[in-house]
Amino acid sequence: MSVVTISPTNEAEIAEAVREAADKGTCFEIVSGRTKREFGRPVSADTILDVSALSGIVKYEPEELVLTARAGTPIAMIESALAEKKQMLGFEPADWGPLFQAGTGRATLGGTVATNACGARRVKAGAVRDHVIGCRFVNGKGEAIKAGGHVIKNVTGFDLSRLMCGAFGTLGVLTEITVRVTPQPERVAAVEIDCGPETGLNLMREAARLPLDASGLSYVLSDNGGTALIRVEGTNAAVAQKLAELQKQFANHETKVQDEGTTQKSFRAVSGASDFLEIATDIWRLCVPPANAYDALTACGIALGKFWYADWAGGLLWLGLPGDEKTAKCLREVTARFGGHATLMRASSQARERLAVFEPETPARAEITRSVKAAFDPKRVLNPARMFKDI
Repeated sequence: MSVVTISPTNEAEIAEAVREAADKGTCFEIVSGRTKREFGRPVSADTILDVSALSGIVKYEPEELVLTARAGTPIAMIESALAEKKQMLGFEPADWGPLFQAGTGRATLGGTVATNACGARRVKAGAVRDHVIGCRFVNGKGEAIKAGGHVIKNVTGFDLSRLMCGAFGTLGVLTEITVRVTPQPERVAAVEIDCGPETGLNLMREAARLPLDASGLSYVLSDNGGTALIRVEGTNAAVAQKLAELQKQFANHETKVQDEGTTQKSFRAVSGASDFLEIATDIWRLCVPPANAYDALTACGIALGKFWYADWAGGLLWLGLPGDEKTAKCLREVTARFGGHATLMRASSQARERLAVFEPETPARAEITRSVKAAFDPKRVLNPARMFKDI
């Protein structure tokens, strides 16, 4: 049976389509920019609900640092509008399209929020959900719901807009999102230090403790073995002072300062996992306490030569490992030992169907997840089983 695609042009049409599907007992796979369609478990749906027509900036108040846009608005369009006012999205949205052979520059605001796709700047600014202050969405009953507001201080009580972040469209079809934005720094630069993995991970944690407000702490493989990258930003004078402090702090290591262009390129590659583009491997993302990053790598056998790199001061490890039962078992043992979670980021649809893509929940948490799904989407109309098999 061929899959039909419908393309509503507004929230009311989405609500009507969802109500009809709920009445008929059918379901939707929700798409927009289609850059993350291969992230998560495969969705077996009767119809594709394409919301890319819901595009455009609804309201932008530079003086209030608040922007509202429709969910299908390309991130590139938003960043262009913000750049004119020397502002930006503080969470540094990650463009993972190339990882899934979906092209670059096609990621949308809705998809970014639904997958909580933030980049290296999370160490300074937090995750996507920390920047979403309001949204509109259609739940699985076909009800249009408004959550949060257009000003930051209006967010009180139970924050439904944050609940939508990282829910992969399983609770509602996002139609409009309000985010807070931040001024662009006057200058951005980075210090790079060539060193081995254990040293590099230690240096990042040490840099994180310094009063420099680092906006990027990553460790990447390089021709010299590996390189720690420490990004700082601010006024010209502040960045000069921060760079001097870093060079003083790490005087026992050979340091090199990257200019702004090189720094931006380096951290775009880190956020987008660009180093994996030429490597035919499945990808896991392992989140652990930064202090345990090297031990976690060792437990996985990664430090012995397989492809990997670290972000968020070691709190996020990108691992080039097979999407199979043996690897899943190893990584779940690591998270059980150190805390955190492991996610199968890229693999075949067969592997993503067979394995637990996301960290298995405890029985108590799984019961909460089922209850929330039942409240928002009782007939499992929206992206069924995208995150967990029976939800």
